[in-house]
Amino acid sequence: MKLIANIVYHTVWGESLRMRSCGNCFPMKYAPGDVWIAEVDGLEPGSVFEYRYELLRDGVCVRAEWKSHRFAVPPAGMPVELCPEEQEVLSSGDGYVQVRDAWSDVPVDLPLESAPFKNGIFSVLPGKTWKAAGTAVPVFSLRSGKGFGIGEFSDLKLLAEWAARTGQKILQLLPVNDTKMTDSWFDSYPYNANSTYALHPQFVNLEAAGLESDAEYESLRDELNALPQVDYERVNKAKIAYLRRLYDKNWKNVAETDEYFLFFQENAHWLKPYAVFCCLRDEFGTADFHQWKEWSEASEQKIKEYSDRHSAEVSFWYFVQYHLDRQLSDACRYAHSLGVVLKGDLPIGVSRTSADAWLYPELFHLDSCAGAPPDAFSSDGQNWGFPTYDWEAMSRDGYAWWKSRLTKMSEYFDAFRIDHILGFFRIWEIPLGVPGGMLGHFQPALPYAEAELAAAGFDMSDSRVALRDVLAGDSDVLFIEDNRKPGFFHPRIAAQNTQVYSGLSEEMKSRYDAIYEDFFYHRHNAFWKASALGKLPDLLSSTGMLACGEDLGMIPASVPEVMSQLKILSLEIQRMPKAFGKTFDDPAFYPYMSVCTTSTHDMSPLRAWWNEDRALTQRFWTEVLGGDGEAPLDCNPEICRRIVLQHLESPSMLAILPLQDWLSTDWGLRYHGSPEDERINVPADSHHYWRYRMHVSLEELLSAGGFNEGLRTMIALSGR
Repeated sequence: MKLIANIVYHTVWGESLRMRSCGNCFPMKYAPGDVWIAEVDGLEPGSVFEYRYELLRDGVCVRAEWKSHRFAVPPAGMPVELCPEEQEVLSSGDGYVQVRDAWSDVPVDLPLESAPFKNGIFSVLPGKTWKAAGTAVPVFSLRSGKGFGIGEFSDLKLLAEWAARTGQKILQLLPVNDTKMTDSWFDSYPYNANSTYALHPQFVNLEAAGLESDAEYESLRDELNALPQVDYERVNKAKIAYLRRLYDKNWKNVAETDEYFLFFQENAHWLKPYAVFCCLRDEFGTADFHQWKEWSEASEQKIKEYSDRHSAEVSFWYFVQYHLDRQLSDACRYAHSLGVVLKGDLPIGVSRTSADAWLYPELFHLDSCAGAPPDAFSSDGQNWGFPTYDWEAMSRDGYAWWKSRLTKMSEYFDAFRIDHILGFFRIWEIPLGVPGGMLGHFQPALPYAEAELAAAGFDMSDSRVALRDVLAGDSDVLFIEDNRKPGFFHPRIAAQNTQVYSGLSEEMKSRYDAIYEDFFYHRHNAFWKASALGKLPDLLSSTGMLACGEDLGMIPASVPEVMSQLKILSLEIQRMPKAFGKTFDDPAFYPYMSVCTTSTHDMSPLRAWWNEDRALTQRFWTEVLGGDGEAPLDCNPEICRRIVLQHLESPSMLAILPLQDWLSTDWGLRYHGSPEDERINVPADSHHYWRYRMHVSLEELLSAGGFNEGLRTMIALSGR
């Protein structure tokens, strides 16, 4: 069957249209009347062909459709069925169908048409600018009166009650996926999940799962709950032990319920391999599936075979995930009933020893690591350890893995933070086995051909100039050969600091600087924009969640352009201004399509930041707060309230502040130990222990009438 697709689109000189489908691009021909035509032959009868149009300018994608078109190819001998409302059948005949499409553009008010608005949780009043306030806090940091030494999904109900009581509408969480790999506190890092679907067992409430409390349980629970920080190892060891007792006692009854049957049917595609993955991890004592002998490569048949032979062990993980799903879903519904939604976190990386990498190794570059180039905070760059994505392989099925991942996420969350959104444009890729990030390069990228560099006077056969084997070579070079495109080279980051550069003549230094400047600041702008537009519209339109991007750091100009085009909310932080040369940003001038915050989980909370750099604090006191004389030694509640008010009164659609910074505005509720204790993560420490806990319980927070009333008034007066 041949599809002849037509679309009316006015183009100017240098512009053209093309059709994209699952990684394949089809050229289009222009016809009079601003009509562009694509022909796709060989479509299988009974199949569904998904495609969308892209606008090219000088051969580079600058605009993409928001949603894909779907054409249901009629079975042999059958007439063409009704097409979607934006699609019109112009003609059909023996072996062909001709349709006319309408361009699917990004809705102008997309954020206000996202899930929380469509589902009636939020509403926009006529003539009013919709804005909201919220709190950011990890689930593990929550503390309740009868907690088990760690926050649980059931605690989100109390947190939602507090949010509603104070006039807040959003609760922003860190990733809640299972990270258990070593059974040590190293697993506390929430961005290194062993599954992009499974929830972490540490968040289950044992009593809600059916555990009958006794003296032994209560003694351990109270001991763990009294700890100032999370004891990750003891909490998880105890919870798994109790869950196994519950499984032995209740599994048969649970497995026979309609609710479990429905859960299993809807989640079997990831639940089965995840459960087998967990069993093999425990059997071999490692999550590194390369050490699992005959099980190192996954297949549907192998998973079934293992499940049949070890049904009790495998079913245990079904049981755990079932209860986690019930409890998080219950908390989500309860929050909705109070007019509050949960905002999730989409990590850019996936562990190389995850169920996803085991099941779909073809979707990842397992010979490489994602990271960050050297900057002012890390002179050698960062190596995160995650494999990079093979976007080309992912595109072949229309990014099905990503869409499935986002669909699962949308069952619990109405909004989400895209961690390191720059990763959808390009990533800093480092060969596996190379420490730090100095010898990495951008991926995707446009490296220079050997002949091009030779014409500029650089001998690429000279090992002092070009490094061809990163694992064995010296880093004192000017260029690094691309590990997937032999004969193409990337300028080495910070090459001007090398000895080989210092030995160049002034003329050759000038030539190299020109190449370096072009490569790192100009060459890729349009290319990376096209890279993001090739995938983000398809992914974001597959879910109704409100999308927010973490766009901090050295961001190419193409990133804000695409975020604006796709209506993705930016992240604005006062002490991390995006304008060159500024020390502090002014919240009064933030864009409406943004999330503003006082700090993030990767930064010091307000009070700790105030103590870090006395000279910087003095500048903030004088320039931002308009204070006279010497800045106070402590960031007292009055100062904290002034800073919080600046954010609440900003134009940003969302003002989502860390719980620590909300509490800092009150003498009675603020933490009275070292402010540094309230820090969640230290990015410079790759082995940081993620264990921060609230110092007050949620019940105490709910009963803090004066504080809550003051907070509600402050939020209401700011128009949120």
